[in-house]
Amino acid sequence: MRPVKPGRIQSAINVTPLVDVVLVLLIIFMVMAPQMHKGPDVHLPDTAKPREQGDERGRILVSIDEAGGLWINDQPVAAESFGDSLRAAAGAEQTDIKVVIRGDARLRLGMVRQAMLAIEDAGFHGVGLIAKHESAEGKGD
Repeated sequence: MRPVKPGRIQSAINVTPLVDVVLVLLIIFMVMAPQMHKGPDVHLPDTAKPREQGDERGRILVSIDEAGGLWINDQPVAAESFGDSLRAAAGAEQTDIKVVIRGDARLRLGMVRQAMLAIEDAGFHGVGLIAKHESAEGKGD
């Protein structure tokens, strides 16, 4: 009897299923990314032509909900400890961090101004505001 020779092992990888899965995941994340946001549900004010909102990295997102509650990124914060919480969220890189406010459209301007003053008192300068384009969502809301 002759000894059986083992067959040659093919070392080629079939990449097609991997590419298919990656493309499906890419499409899912592209569709879902605009729907994901930090903090409470805030109805942003409409503007005719908002400026470019920029990159979310390197900034602290302060949200003010309809009731006037303050949120830093996705954590609710008491008004008394707002400045300390901002400095804690910034960490050691306080000079390079930008603070951006997402204020509810139904808020009084005075509440947003108070938050801006508190941010300035905490040592941050150049506070930004986030708005949405008028045609970004249905106007029947």
